[in-house]
Order: sequence, then structure tokens, then C-alpha cells
Amino acid sequence: MSTSNSIQPFKLSIAQSDLDELQTRLRLTRWPDKETVTDWSQGAPLAAIQELCEYWQTKYDWRKCEALLNSYPQFTTTIDGIELYFIHIRSKHENALPLLLTHGWPGSILEFRHVIPKLIDPEAYGGSSGDAFHLVIPALPGYAFSSKPTEKGWDINRTALAWAELMQRLDYADKGWAAQGGDWGADIVALLGRQAPKGLRSVHFNSIFFEPKVDFHPLQALQDTY
Repeated sequence: MSTSNSIQPFKLSIAQSDLDELQTRLRLTRWPDKETVTDWSQGAPLAAIQELCEYWQTKYDWRKCEALLNSYPQFTTTIDGIELYFIHIRSKHENALPLLLTHGWPGSILEFRHVIPKLIDPEAYGGSSGDAFHLVIPALPGYAFSSKPTEKGWDINRTALAWAELMQRLDYADKGWAAQGGDWGADIVALLGRQAPKGLRSVHFNSIFFEPKVDFHPLQALQDTY
């Protein structure tokens, strides 16, 4: 782990020249010929990709997204050689449970934008103060505004270790915390449960991955457990 535990505030400010360049690239797209089928069997249809391109050119508003992210407390810290970007939002309820939320692929922290207000202020949505959470929402290494690895080995196990270090730096290890994730985030959270870092009380994931074997018999496996 890094010898520096400093946590720095972060604010987004994408240069307009970068946005203009993206618009130019989209406008100058050279399109292939239309596919020979009427479904998705040969991949994404040309019309679907052109529609997506048109959306990015004329409808998507990055500045709106940028303003949303800047409305949250954003930070960076370096762990195991990676500068990790994360959002840290504390509930008005001091005794709220710290909750680490982990996104998946090809997602981002924006996956959680609709649940943030409900989790930090449940009373405004029919809940009680006992339902409140302090939220820590990091971007996976190489995603969004976290730096990308420069060496091999940044697997889900290593990411889970980094998440545990992050919660330690935020002084949540002694107070107790929970973790939730989906897609790749589910695998990372499952490994957190296995690693059992200091303070982790529980894990929750909304997807699970497994590869059933041809000779696997669930009932026999259950019997063998006892």
C-alpha cells in the first residue's frame, strides 16, 4: 500500500476543447455498409449505432453530468500505486452505517445516482433515521476518474484489498461498515466478505457468477455438506 494516506478534494472540469474534439470525431465518422440481416445476429445494426452517435452529438449534455458529480463531495487518494477517485457523502445522521457501493462493467459511479438521496436521507422517502447510510462510492481502477493500472495483477482480489484500505483511511474500520455491489462489483464485494477486513459487518450483492459443472448434483452436494 502507498505510504501516503492523504485524501485530496477533487472537482471535475473537462476542457471545452476536449468536448469539441469529440463532436468533431462523431461528425466525421465513416460508416460501414449496412448489414445483410434484419436482426442483431451480425452484431449491432448500423442504424442503431448511427442513432447512438446522433444522441451523443445532439442530445447528451456532459456539462449537466459534470454539474451533478460536482454537487457531490469528491476525493482522490493513492492506494497501492493507483489514484482512486471516490465520492464520500455523509448522512445528516451521525450514527448512520457507512456503506461502500461498487459499480460494475461497463458502468460507473453514476449507477448509484438515483439511490444516493434515498440512502443518506431515508426520512424524506418514507423511511426512518435508522435506515440512513454514510456513502463511499469509488470508481474501479481504470474507470472514470480513477487512474489505470500500469502493471499486471489488478484483479478483483486486489481491488477488494484497496477498498478495505480506503475504508480504513476514512476511519470507518473501527466503527463498522457494510459493502454492496453488482456485476464486477458483486465479485469484489464477495471477496471482501471472504477477506473479512476490520470493521466489515456484512456484504450484499445483486448478481452472482458461477460455472455449473456437467457432473454437479446439487442435492448430493448438499448431503455431502452434513
